Amino acid sequence: MTNEELQKLVEQISLDSFHRPFLHRAVFNPRLRTTGGRYLLITHALEFNNRQLQHFGIESFVKIIKHELCHYHLHLLGMGYRHRDADFRTLLAKVGGSRYCEAIPHARTRSSVRYDYQCAVCGAHFRRKRKLDTKRYVCGTCGGSIRLISKRRINK
Repeated sequence: MTNEELQKLVEQISLDSFHRPFLHRAVFNPRLRTTGGRYLLITHALEFNNRQLQHFGIESFVKIIKHELCHYHLHLLGMGYRHRDADFRTLLAKVGGSRYCEAIPHARTRSSVRYDYQCAVCGAHFRRKRKLDTKRYVCGTCGGSIRLISKRRINK
């Protein structure tokens, strides 16, 4: 689905479910990772996660669109548009939008680096995710200097 097709779909759902026009921009945002979509308060634009459409299909995606349109229409009407507001909850239930989106399996795999340090005086070991400046830090046990022993890459 392209951004133009998404725009038309959002406009149609807005008219069918909310009986109000959608007058702003709806686009796919590839940077969204943990959310199905978001409503931008300042520009009134809607952004959607295209992976939700790919993994869970159009039925689930339409529920996400309805969720974001609830934020949109309630905000423009000056009503409670936040998740905790009663106006939002009642409108969401009325139009059949989803409260939460499903988690995408293996959405992101990261590799992290583990640094192993050792005190030169007492031999204490330190494992860190971040690299330490060995000139700046000393051993917390004895105050001796710290040296880098190994750097390992670990895939998560």
